[in-house]
Amino acid sequence: MENVTVRPVTGDDWDDVQGMLGQRGSVNGCWCMFFRQTPQERKTQWGDGNRKALKRLVDADSRPGLVAYRDGAAVGWVSIAPRTEYSRLDRSPISKPVDQKPVWALVCLYVPKPHRGAGVARALVRGAVEYARSQGAELVEAYPVDDTLGPVAADAAYHGLVTLLRSEGFAEVARRSPTRPVMRLAT
Repeated sequence: MENVTVRPVTGDDWDDVQGMLGQRGSVNGCWCMFFRQTPQERKTQWGDGNRKALKRLVDADSRPGLVAYRDGAAVGWVSIAPRTEYSRLDRSPISKPVDQKPVWALVCLYVPKPHRGAGVARALVRGAVEYARSQGAELVEAYPVDDTLGPVAADAAYHGLVTLLRSEGFAEVARRSPTRPVMRLAT
């Protein structure tokens, strides 16, 4: 995690975000929009439409994510916001509300392959929690994949991993799927 800084994305960072997420938009054209979309929007905007939607959020200064930098290069992305910004969470049997407490949701972690295994994901989680705390969040919630059960494919790791979140103080509060708990951290 040496020399990694994490900060909210601004319009000045767009070229870095676009370059880091790459031509495929991270996970096959998602551009970190999946949790913000209705099923119909997912069908019609996937790919370049999602890239444009994320750009609109960045340009509107709504801070749809945070970028990790190391030595001036963008090396990671995390999406965290009040749960109410991610409409898809309420429609999922895995991430439906645990209770009525207001939470911030950490829904996406992305570290490009050349930067994996170097503490970037940990820096992103810490940066996301600190950002949420600075915005008044009392609870941060995540929906990771349980890597204690076996290897996790890179395309599924964007949810985060149980071992990483547990080591950062998150605790399981619900499990509606054998491989996907709901974890929380009080800020």
